[in-house]
Amino acid sequence: MVRGGWLLRNTMPELPEVETTRRGIRPHLLGRRVRGVVVRQRQLRWPVPPELDAELPGRVIHDVRRRAKYLLLDTAPPGTVLLHLGMSGNLRVIPAPTPAARHDHLDLVLDDGRALRFTDPRRFGTCLWLTNGPCRHPLLRDLGPEPLGPDFTADYLYARARRRRSAVKTFLMDSRIVCGVGNIYASEALFRARIRPLRAAGNISRQRYAALVDAVRAVLQEAITAGGTTLRDFRDASGRPGYFTGHLAVYGRAGEPCLRCGATVKLTSTGQRSTYYCPRCQR
Repeated sequence: MVRGGWLLRNTMPELPEVETTRRGIRPHLLGRRVRGVVVRQRQLRWPVPPELDAELPGRVIHDVRRRAKYLLLDTAPPGTVLLHLGMSGNLRVIPAPTPAARHDHLDLVLDDGRALRFTDPRRFGTCLWLTNGPCRHPLLRDLGPEPLGPDFTADYLYARARRRRSAVKTFLMDSRIVCGVGNIYASEALFRARIRPLRAAGNISRQRYAALVDAVRAVLQEAITAGGTTLRDFRDASGRPGYFTGHLAVYGRAGEPCLRCGATVKLTSTGQRSTYYCPRCQR
């Protein structure tokens, strides 16, 4: 908990953590007019554009959305602040006069005397200003369907997987196929669906993809309900860690017995990412 406000902090955020962040900040921002923008450091992953300072003040925030792992603050007149937490970013809603610390790079000052403050020690985060519609932006235009949305179906995955030789885990984590399914939740979903992560995506039946779709949806929903997964320092709107860590069946459990069959959980690498699986349960 941060005195005078609250903290959302994340390392390598995946969809549930970003959704938890969105739900935390949304009630504090809806209907608030932006009085000013304070930029202390423009050199993030991409430079913070000067148009943000010039055009955002005076506009009212009317929605806070998520697309994949990006947060979108929609305003009237039309415009959108696009935010990404990077590897170490966090958002706080605090009294606007709160003195800035070393890594407090940007404030959106609101009309109620508070500010949305963006902190990012590693500066891999993003804050951009969009006026031509966020769906057209290069960061968003090629994204696949949302895994919790109606377009993510077994028929869709099966069709996209045809003739693909890449590992199904790599396929599932491709944001052009489906957006926002990161390493932790891909491993957990494949375990629930009993699919080995290294199996070629094109060699999986429609029936097994139906099980995978159900598993992805269930894992993500449960993680959101639990407030995300804390591997290092993620905190929700109340300053509490995400509690889904205690529900992880394979991720981070190499060398331990499988919770389903007792075999030893294995660790390998897929697309330069750590991949955990049960050699007996997952085929």
